[in-house]
Amino acid sequence: MNTTVRLLLGDDHKIVREGLKMVLADDPAVQVVAEADTGPAVLDAVQNLQGPQGIDVVLLDIAMPGMDGLDVLQVLKRDWPGLPVLMLSTYPEKQYAVRCIKLGASGYLNKSTDPDALLAAVHRVAAGGMHLTPATAEALASLVSQGRTKTGIEVLSHREHQVYLLLTQGHTVTEIGAQLSLAPNTVSTYRARILEKTGTKNDVELALYAQSLGGAR
Repeated sequence: MNTTVRLLLGDDHKIVREGLKMVLADDPAVQVVAEADTGPAVLDAVQNLQGPQGIDVVLLDIAMPGMDGLDVLQVLKRDWPGLPVLMLSTYPEKQYAVRCIKLGASGYLNKSTDPDALLAAVHRVAAGGMHLTPATAEALASLVSQGRTKTGIEVLSHREHQVYLLLTQGHTVTEIGAQLSLAPNTVSTYRARILEKTGTKNDVELALYAQSLGGAR
């Protein structure tokens, strides 16, 4: 049995990848076998390494160009269901962890996570386990007990969530349409639904709403 955890690192920022590789290099039982800086490149790398035959864990950023990490996650879980994916992001756990887990991720890490916690999470998911922080576990339990989500960001569809993320980053409807290959009027429709579901009236209020969630994590 292979005792080395073979890891694919997907992040669009080279400085972040180099930093993560330094952390991972502290553990001789973890080997970065491939890295990718776009969503499609992650999928190509997994295909080239034949999924679980060549990789034990995919460490994947959410904000990836070409195809965001949540879309990549869904393709990976469809084509390689046995391959553990550990999501990594600067976004607040409160907003994203449960969504990632529901889409099939084995765990969610914020980029500010302690290096020891990162390595522990990598080993845990490589062994077939889940990495759940107490906050994520509590949020998941809450969803199960409620039977459904309440309001706000949790009720956004996957596509609405993509548009929400880009809106709160300051992108225009036209820019979002170009990035997601959607007509501007379609993006406007998504925007209207997002405002309604989050109880906000405009992009400024939406940005403040997102900021308040971040501060509450």
